[in-house]
Amino acid sequence: MPSVRPAVLALQGSVEPHLRALSEAGAEPIELRRPDQLDDITHLVIPGGESTTLSHLLDLHSLARTITDRVMAGDLALLGTCAGAILMGRDDDEAPRRWNLIDIGVHRNGYGRQVHSFIGDIEWISGPRSGASEGVFIRAPRLDRPAAEVEILATRAQEPVAVRQGRCVACTFHPELTTDTQVHRWFLEL
Repeated sequence: MPSVRPAVLALQGSVEPHLRALSEAGAEPIELRRPDQLDDITHLVIPGGESTTLSHLLDLHSLARTITDRVMAGDLALLGTCAGAILMGRDDDEAPRRWNLIDIGVHRNGYGRQVHSFIGDIEWISGPRSGASEGVFIRAPRLDRPAAEVEILATRAQEPVAVRQGRCVACTFHPELTTDTQVHRWFLEL
């Protein structure tokens, strides 16, 4: 994958498992912490973690604006898992501030608190795979009210859990916490 230069945002959250998954998918990802590191990056993963903390750190390190500008210009593919998915959603005046990169409502802790985290079946409709697979949901957000241009990639109990709009992909679960690297392989092809 010589023309693909992926990175994982390494300010907070599930960084190492995404680096491993991208490496197993055949890429050589870097840990991204500064805006100047974005210059040559083609694909960026915003990992799960705590969305409010992540939002503050992105602003503190002057990364939020740079990332969204690159995505809007079509220069950067973005994969957000859990907290990353929250930031990518529609700005419905919920904290933390959303980036409006995917036209869908995203609600923090949609399945409950940390003790309500679970591993459950998801059904892939399109995208990286088809059929059932396992999803790891940790204080996971819920998605609702997708706009017509939002492609639903996977569902759980008929509810969207993975979506795509353009080169932006949001997963409410943690694909990096399984041994299946198909989501990361597919993302690198966007």
